[in-house]
Amino acid sequence: MSSRECSCSNVSLLPFSAQSCARSCGEKFNTCSCHATCESLKDCCADYKLFCLDIEPHSGSLLGGTDFKILNATFEQSINLTCRFNSEILTEGYVDENGVGHCITPLLYESGWIPFEMSTDGVNYDRSGRWLSVHHSKLSPFYKIIFANATQWQYYGTPNVSGDLKMIWIPSLIKAERVNIELWDCLSISIWKAYSANWEAEWKYLYTVGRDVPNNGVFSFTPQIAEHSYSLWDLGSMRVSPSTKPDGARDVNALWSGAHAIAWHLEEAFRKDSAGWALEKCINWDKEEKAMPNFLTEITDCPCTLAQARADTGRFHTDYGCDIEAGSLCIYHPGAVHCVRAIQGSPEYGAGQQCCYDSTGAQVLTGDSIGGSTPDRGHDWGEPPYKKPPRVPGFSHWKYDVISFYYCCLWSDNCKYYFTHRPSSDCRTYRPPRAAAVLGDPHFMTFDGVTFTFNGKGEYSLLHSSDYELSVQGRTEPMKFENGTVAMATRLSSVAMREKDSDVIEVRLRDQVDELQVLMNQQVLSFSEQKWIDLKGVFVFSPKPTDVTVMFPSGTGVEVRAGGGVMTLTVLLPHDLQNHTQGLLGTMNDEPEDDFTSSNGVIIPLNSSAQDIFTYCAGWAIRNETSLFTYDSTHLLNEYYYAPKHDPSFIPNFSVTEDPEDPLLEPTLNLCAGEGASFCKYDALSMRSLEQGNATLLAYRSHTSTKKALEPVQSCGWLSPPNHGWKEGTLYLEGATVTFSCNSGYRLYGSQERTCQAGGKWSGQDTHCVADNMLAIVLGSVGAVLALVVMVIAIIVYTKKQKKHN
Repeated sequence: MSSRECSCSNVSLLPFSAQSCARSCGEKFNTCSCHATCESLKDCCADYKLFCLDIEPHSGSLLGGTDFKILNATFEQSINLTCRFNSEILTEGYVDENGVGHCITPLLYESGWIPFEMSTDGVNYDRSGRWLSVHHSKLSPFYKIIFANATQWQYYGTPNVSGDLKMIWIPSLIKAERVNIELWDCLSISIWKAYSANWEAEWKYLYTVGRDVPNNGVFSFTPQIAEHSYSLWDLGSMRVSPSTKPDGARDVNALWSGAHAIAWHLEEAFRKDSAGWALEKCINWDKEEKAMPNFLTEITDCPCTLAQARADTGRFHTDYGCDIEAGSLCIYHPGAVHCVRAIQGSPEYGAGQQCCYDSTGAQVLTGDSIGGSTPDRGHDWGEPPYKKPPRVPGFSHWKYDVISFYYCCLWSDNCKYYFTHRPSSDCRTYRPPRAAAVLGDPHFMTFDGVTFTFNGKGEYSLLHSSDYELSVQGRTEPMKFENGTVAMATRLSSVAMREKDSDVIEVRLRDQVDELQVLMNQQVLSFSEQKWIDLKGVFVFSPKPTDVTVMFPSGTGVEVRAGGGVMTLTVLLPHDLQNHTQGLLGTMNDEPEDDFTSSNGVIIPLNSSAQDIFTYCAGWAIRNETSLFTYDSTHLLNEYYYAPKHDPSFIPNFSVTEDPEDPLLEPTLNLCAGEGASFCKYDALSMRSLEQGNATLLAYRSHTSTKKALEPVQSCGWLSPPNHGWKEGTLYLEGATVTFSCNSGYRLYGSQERTCQAGGKWSGQDTHCVADNMLAIVLGSVGAVLALVVMVIAIIVYTKKQKKHN
């Protein structure tokens, strides 16, 4: 029997008197349950809410300081309420005047769900819950300190930047009438060998900027040069905390700013000559980088175009600092309109990759622009197992990649040092993923381009890779007409997935029209506070209730969209999975002929009848033992768990009749034209709905657009301008042309124009600019050599003639 079953046959057999949820959250007993599904199944133990805690808010900054309250329970004010995070970090809680319990979150060095326990006596931690620790940059502005003029903060003390600095926050988030304003150092590193087991991260209190000020949400000050022992710190965060707490007290109610370059308190030497001061720092950083391991060889290449970067959602995600949809200014990448980051860190060093693109969709390279794409020693979003540098989310990136950019590029004009260690990766080895889709009611498009319709009812294997331990399963349910009667067609209603030992993610249609619900290990995830959630072995992004994207370490991306009353699924697989897939989405091997390969290896022809294809698809029904789905209602238990995984009694309509007398036919034919017309007609006529047909047509065209965006593009790689000359053209893809010119006083040798060819090679020869006087010297030297050669030859000829004459 499946471990995911919600019945009671696999629960612990405990006496009724012991069936309390104390220390038992997630378990199922013989007469009641402490599992997350108990509320929908209505079989919770009586004290479930008292021991399996709901909290508000449920997320906050990994820097800590969030005050969250315990819901659905009241406590005596006299109790000793304490909270323990990750089974080791203790923080003091309290009970307010209304009997509501509160916990304060601690400083953490990781993001994702953090388990916590609560005690009412300081000894027995028998209540439990979970807290979502969030990368500070991904946190809503509501929950952090905001700088009124960020540019002024970052450049304070450089030429023409001075005045008062201002910060703002939401006062109600600090439970105090008066507060202290503190400066903390971000990520002070103990002096151990880089990447060793002893390489540690530490947050360090530096000093208090404002003491006992009103908690009115605004603080301004005129920066002063800090005492010498502090003025050397150039990277930090501001903190607002109750003035009743000691300076630098840890794990107290507080709000934090993001990391920033604390130019405003640096030593006098910086204010006198900021460029010279920064250059010295830049050179020191250059020496440190040379002593550290080279991570560039293991990071992934960037996509060649903006279209590829935005479509490859399994491996790349929008960089929030340069987002074309949000209208970001791209401060660190002038000339770019959009940047993405590689989602996963590199294998050994946990390094990151950033790829930026201009308004034409071309990648911006550091060889051409200060705004070019740059790799990162510290991945901005961190990399599991987090906690240690350079894997601490956000702040490792600032320590090893951003503050050095200030030294070398923003506070001084010495980017050559920075780009020596952070050069753009071009796209010569980038291989776009392959896309497959399920849409409408439902229609399938395999990785190798085969299209078919399967209207079975049940739970099926859409994709399985035993080599990569990747599984994506789909559940289908009968559709209903507007009058509530059942149609002889189905829709995809839920998708469940897992890679290796990752958390199981399930995305399903909610009762509300066109909304999705996400579950992690059978427990509902809320995206009301955060749109991006780090989980075990998987990331989930849901910017709105209709859109969910799931990303796995292999680079697999799963996109789920709701619209028109149906669910649309897109699966993106990296090239590494070539020849390693099976299931209804086919065998990804560039051979469409074997896409109808059954679970026992039998292949049916692509031109098989609709009935034969139906039978083939039914063979991909999963078993309860392998199911990843949640069965948290009587309906799901009866229809899918206790029933056959493929319902043999549900026989759909294999085709629709185009009846000339049908008043819906003409508008359907007008609507359903071009690519995707057959799917559009099927859905419009079978469901008696033009809206349904249109939704299917739009989903089909969206999939076609994604496939087009992911078509391979040939790159020839970056071309440098010649010394003493320049070039025109910064596009290095097939068909692009780059032209070269020389400065006055120099003459061009080699090819003046070079074109990127289909084989990935540039046409022509390397280009050089030679000085005119150098040319004269060279030509004179060549002439002298030639004259000498002629003279020698003449002597030899004359000598031979003389010998012959004698």
